[in-house]
Amino acid sequence: MTLYLDNAATTPVRPEVVEAMAPFLTRWFGNPSSHHEIGETAATALDDARARVAAAVGMRPGDIVFTSGGTESNNTAVKGLVLGAHARGKRHLVTTAIEHESVRASADYLARWHGVDVTLAPVDATGLLTPETLAEALRDDTALVSIGYANNEVGTVQDVTALAAVARAHGVPLHLDAVQAAGWLPLAGLGADAITIAGHKIGAPKGTGVLAVRGRLPLEPLLHGGGQERGRRSGTPDVAGAVAIARALELAEAERADDADRVSGLRDAFVARVRALVPTARVTGHPTRRLPGTASFVFPGINGETVLLELERRGVVSSSGSACAADSDEASHVLVALGVDVDEARTAVRFTLPHGLRTDLGPVAAAVAEAVGTVGSRG
Repeated sequence: MTLYLDNAATTPVRPEVVEAMAPFLTRWFGNPSSHHEIGETAATALDDARARVAAAVGMRPGDIVFTSGGTESNNTAVKGLVLGAHARGKRHLVTTAIEHESVRASADYLARWHGVDVTLAPVDATGLLTPETLAEALRDDTALVSIGYANNEVGTVQDVTALAAVARAHGVPLHLDAVQAAGWLPLAGLGADAITIAGHKIGAPKGTGVLAVRGRLPLEPLLHGGGQERGRRSGTPDVAGAVAIARALELAEAERADDADRVSGLRDAFVARVRALVPTARVTGHPTRRLPGTASFVFPGINGETVLLELERRGVVSSSGSACAADSDEASHVLVALGVDVDEARTAVRFTLPHGLRTDLGPVAAAVAEAVGTVGSRG
């Protein structure tokens, strides 16, 4: 039997989500812009999904843009909000060195093709950005601050309300990449002006996403055409996908508090057991301000990719870090930014637990110890 502990990469689609979206793939498959019963039923479902997502993030239905996932939402937020601020002479972006590749690449694009000045605000050795550091990075021409609510590799959770207060005091919009945080942490009342969510991290299908962005902010669209999504994302909407992510988010929010507390306890017990069995193991990220489902380690002197293979032989599926960088031979940019040595960063192994977990992970810790021991014995 295989135990899947790579839920930060993707999650299975929940049965309740499949049930909710199925009618809009079969019976009510119409284009929501069409003026007949099938199209109008689809349009009603799209409006309902928009309202339900808005309730979960504490914004208005008109602030919700349905996208193809986290990468598109991050690209739209970073590029769209910065370019939308150009007319006001704002050509400066603040982010950090530990962001997801979609944010990093968007920042690089803006710098290369639009002359935007990008500041990478430093984080500490646990991955935290302090309000003081953010304040020092802001300028009169700052168009946007874009940070990850919770890091996708080490699980460190930012104090987003404090960071939002700093950005607001300087009149700068704050974009939160909440792809990893959704379902584990609250999304409403954070003070953010834009929030990214990816459906496949919370039990909806791949290819579904949300960008919640306050309507008062000028947003330059990336996709041009028929003006759907109030002109912010042209193209025929994926009604079934919108229904799916709305249902998944609704379920996750209803279960979040109990789920987070229980899984945090199981994670802490797992971390303690791994450290007892493998004394050289070092936990990366913040020791307490971390996602309930994330346990990330480095094993000095042990090849992380080989450990993953040994774990899979023992029925445990995990990862070495971000799935979006899985084909790269480079050391994790997140760990390097946290001050981890490049060679040591290549020993990383990340376990990301599922929502709803109720099983003690003692046997997994034993498998980790066996895998590390096997790899170490090979020299």
